[in-house]
Order: sequence, then structure tokens, then C-alpha cells
Amino acid sequence: MKLVIYPAVDVDRLSRICEAALPMDVINAGTLEIALNEMENADAFFGKLTPELLQRAATLRWVQSPTASLEHFVFPELISHPCVLSNMRGLFSDVVADHVLGFILCFARNLHIYVRQQQQGLWSPVGNQSYVANFVNAPGTVLPMDRAHQHLSDCTLGVIGVGSIGQEVLRRGAAFGMSLVGVDARTKTLSGVLDDVWPVERLPDLLQVADYVFVAAPLTPVTRGLIRRPQLRMMKKSAVLINVGRGPIVDLDDLVQSLQAHEIGGAALDVTDPEPLPADHPLWTISNVIITPHVAAASPKIAERHLETLLENIRLFVQGKHPATQVDKAAWY
Repeated sequence: MKLVIYPAVDVDRLSRICEAALPMDVINAGTLEIALNEMENADAFFGKLTPELLQRAATLRWVQSPTASLEHFVFPELISHPCVLSNMRGLFSDVVADHVLGFILCFARNLHIYVRQQQQGLWSPVGNQSYVANFVNAPGTVLPMDRAHQHLSDCTLGVIGVGSIGQEVLRRGAAFGMSLVGVDARTKTLSGVLDDVWPVERLPDLLQVADYVFVAAPLTPVTRGLIRRPQLRMMKKSAVLINVGRGPIVDLDDLVQSLQAHEIGGAALDVTDPEPLPADHPLWTISNVIITPHVAAASPKIAERHLETLLENIRLFVQGKHPATQVDKAAWY
């Protein structure tokens, strides 16, 4: 058996790959020409597969994508090919979920507003800018300031896409006492967290009840442009939209219009379409928007997890088993 790697990996990673692949031969192709020649009798491939490389493959049975997302990886010939495809899902689930909860806490406690006010030396509680603390009477009175700060246990978290990342977000939401709803094409239940995951047809129901709507779906032909003005208008006027998955799932023009019309309470985005978000884009100037530059998955642990997923799938292939992260090529996930 033979595994072809292209582009080539560094020496340290190659050493561990070769150990996991025994007794399979490993070709660390430093040039496209080498990769093309070696693909003729390759059983497995890791790296950036192209139609040209696939056309040379006569015995290919397994392809490992170096990424979790597949919109830039799959192509018609690969979808129709009998080989198995696996991706790198699950590497970022916990750190992305932490990022999402950070967004939620910012909006619940107005932290994004207070950070901006700090730069101005401004002491001004949200909800009542003229409020002066009265330590005798204030605790017995519900002030506008109180109403402007949320208890997460009073809020509903809605997750669109209950995959590995969506599940971690739901677990964190449960830990904060939030009510939970989720829609997914495949996941039906999340044991101990959410007994009934709704089918995707119930997306309107989720949008209507959630205080925080988190988009965790993969980018596919079905989910591109999933969130547009009609969906945003289904949300509560106080609700916050969060997207850390793929920018094209949310139509930014429609989002801007919805925010400017005060149809939703805010948005938190780690991804946009296009990226980088142009400096003159109106989202930068909308006060109830938080933007981070596609860093939700940033973590010093990811590289090692990436390698371990690759090694695990190589070992499984050598044993004649399916990879742990096998995907549906036609569905892109």
C-alpha cells in the first residue's frame, strides 16, 4: 500500500506519519511532478487533492483533507469517485465554543460597550446613564440599568448545526442555565444536554424563541445564504446573531440592513464574506456589533490535534477500517 502526501510535510511530522503508516509506503512529494507520478498506484492521499492528481489515481481508496471545511476541497470528480473522504473536524470544538460564550457574555453584560467607554474615561451604566449608586434604596428598585443586563439563565440559546462545535456550545450554555434549542439535519439528540434536536425545517421556530442564535452549520450549497433578511426578521428584536462558522452562510448586506432597522439586538461575527472585512464596511461602525478577525479557532493545541487526527485515520486505514472523521462528499460534511 502507498500513501502520497502533497504538498510535503516537515521532517518531524513525516517521521510520525511513517511510523503510524507501517507497513504502508509513504511518499512525501516535494513537487507536483513527483505527486502526479506517485498517484498512479496510490491507495491513500493526504494534502491538497486536485482534479489533475485524481485523474492519475487508479487505485485510490482514501483521501484525507487537511482542513475541517470542505467547500474549497471538494470538486465534482472527487464526489463521484469511489474513494472515502475524511476531514479534520473536531479539532477546534472546545476553543470555538469558548469564543462563542465570550460573545454571549459580552452582550449579556454589555462588556463590549464598557470596553469602548473605558477608552473615553466614561463611567456610564447601560440603561440609565444618569444613575448614581444609592446603597440604601437601589437594591429594592428594578432600574433601567438592571433591565439592560441579562441573567443567562433567563435566556434561550439556539444553535443552527448541532455538530461537534454546536454540541460544545450547547454544553456551555447548559452550564450557565440557559434554555436550549437546536436544529440539525442528522443529530437527533445530545445526551444529557438536549433531548430533542429539531429537524432543519423547524429553523423558523428556533429563530423566534432564541435570545442568542449561533450559526454552527458547515458551508454547503444548501447553507450558503441560509440567514437573510426574512430569517433575521423572524428573530426577537432583542436577539443576537452569532456566526463563527463560515461567512457566506449569513448575507452581510441583509444583516446590515436588519441592524440599521433595529430588527435584531446585535451581531457577533468571527467570519464574514468577504474576508478580510473591508475597512469601510458599515459593520465596523455599528455599536451593537462585535467583530473578531477569524480567530475563534486559534489555539496552541490545534497543530498537535491536527497531527493526532491524521495519525489515527492512517492507523485505521492500515487496519482496513473507515476513518474516524469520514464525511459525506456530496453533502460537503
